[in-house]
Amino acid sequence: MGSAEVYIMGHKYILSGDGPDEYVMELATYLNKKCQEVFESSPNVHPLKASLIASLSITDELFKLRKLTRELDSQTQSALDSILE
Repeated sequence: MGSAEVYIMGHKYILSGDGPDEYVMELATYLNKKCQEVFESSPNVHPLKASLIASLSITDELFKLRKLTRELDSQTQSALDSILE
């Protein structure tokens, strides 16, 4: 289980999670980057709101990738079924 001291929106956090320290750091860095993008596009937004908007953006990415994975799995299965017939 990894842990890392990270900064998100200028605040220091000690985070831990599954995987090595470098992975936890990579996740936090990605989140901070997304938060900064929101904050730069709307500088007057409260940091908490920027974090929530960034989290929604990341969740959107996740859902789109999950959908794509399901579609690719389905296409792969169809291709395999065609080959095996």
